[in-house]
Amino acid sequence: MKKLLITGASGFLGWHLCQIAQQDWEVFGTYDSHPIEITGIKLIKLDLIDFAAIKQIFSEIQPDAVIHTAARSQPNFCQIHPEASHKINVTASCNIAGLCADYQIPCAFTSTDLVFDGLNAPYREQDAVCPVNIYGEQKVMAETGMLERYPMTAVCRMPLMFGNSTPTAKSFIQPFIEILRAGNNLNLFIDEFRTPTSANTAANGLLLALKKVNGIIHLGGKERISRYDFGKLLVEVFQLPSTGLNSCLQKDVKMSAPRPADVSLDSSKAFKLGYSPLSIKAELEAIHNLSSG
Repeated sequence: MKKLLITGASGFLGWHLCQIAQQDWEVFGTYDSHPIEITGIKLIKLDLIDFAAIKQIFSEIQPDAVIHTAARSQPNFCQIHPEASHKINVTASCNIAGLCADYQIPCAFTSTDLVFDGLNAPYREQDAVCPVNIYGEQKVMAETGMLERYPMTAVCRMPLMFGNSTPTAKSFIQPFIEILRAGNNLNLFIDEFRTPTSANTAANGLLLALKKVNGIIHLGGKERISRYDFGKLLVEVFQLPSTGLNSCLQKDVKMSAPRPADVSLDSSKAFKLGYSPLSIKAELEAIHNLSSG
């Protein structure tokens, strides 16, 4: 089997990606601050800020392909700690693209829908980027830098993702479920729109992009939905108490990082390649069946 190196294996998306990728690849996963064991995966502790260490891992493993998911992906953290997050989000990403260029191997990178300002959705790959927060700015720098170093990189702009929790990470739905089950109030935006998909669907999209894409591709879901309407679907599928679910506006919640209003992705380019997200309700039903089975 060919060797696939996945950075960020302890992250939410990275963990799901390792599960799916090992069906077709010999998978090597890296982690840094969250030690993890995944059956069938060779895991390596690696500080991606240390270029010599990454170079050494490439030399030892001799990977046939790389999917780079590791990031500081919390916009509020990046807003408060721009220098620390830049090292992992930009510098490390560009270094990885450079090494993939040296080895002439496929490379896929997880960017974000937050490269857009939210004023002209739905966004296609060729639309101008205009991030409103530092995390989005850093992802734009990484996209540009990686494609300059290695034009064969598949830059995958990812949507909001959800799924079952992993040993070291949760998605946003777990706290939502806990809050509503406890009978507490959950306030969700009616004026923020995304095109969410499950981590498993996103992982399949990344593996597809690794094989078929050079340049930028959008891997969003098929439905544009507000956080509040997503919450209503969650209540329905997981049979949660709905009394605590309330609507609110972005301006009602104070956050360090500004948030765009609508970063829905037009992913028709990926759909034509065979990327096929289910409906949000169907994705949630699959997650519910797995978690309660």
